[in-house]
Amino acid sequence: MSLARSTAAVATALSFGCLLAAPALAQTTVTRSETAAPGKSVRLAIVPNLKKDCSAGPMPEIRVSGAPKNGSLITKAGKIKTPASYRCPNKEASVQAIFYQSKDGFTGADEVTVDVKDADGNVQTQNIRITVDGAKKDVPAKDAGKSGTDL
Repeated sequence: MSLARSTAAVATALSFGCLLAAPALAQTTVTRSETAAPGKSVRLAIVPNLKKDCSAGPMPEIRVSGAPKNGSLITKAGKIKTPASYRCPNKEASVQAIFYQSKDGFTGADEVTVDVKDADGNVQTQNIRITVDGAKKDVPAKDAGKSGTDL
C-alpha cells in the first residue's frame, strides 16, 4: 500500500470517527455547604426531570463519585409540584433526590461529591461540605423540607 493511500485511509477513518463522536455535554462544578444533626437525614439535592423549556425530559441521574467517610447516602425517586419560585413554577415533575445521614454520635465535618445529570443532559459536579453539628436541634422553617427523607 502506498503512503498516499494509507494516509487517505487514516484520514477517512478519523473523519468517520469524528462523525460518530457524541456531542460534548456542558459540565460545571459547584461547591456548597449543608448542616445536619447527628444521625438525622438531610436532603442534599433534588433534581426534576424538567428541561430548560419546562417540558418533561428523561429522569435525572445522580451518581456518587465521592462517598462520605462518616455517614451514608440514599437516593429516592418520586413526584413533586415545583415551588412557585422555581424557574418552571407549579409543574408536576418526576424527581431524583439524594439524602445524607451521619453515623450515630458523629459530629464534625464530612464531604460528599455527586455528579448530577439533568433532563437536558448537562452534568454538574457538586462538592458538598457537610457540618454535622450536635447543637442543631430544630430545623429552621425555611429548611424544614430538607430534613428527613421526604421529597
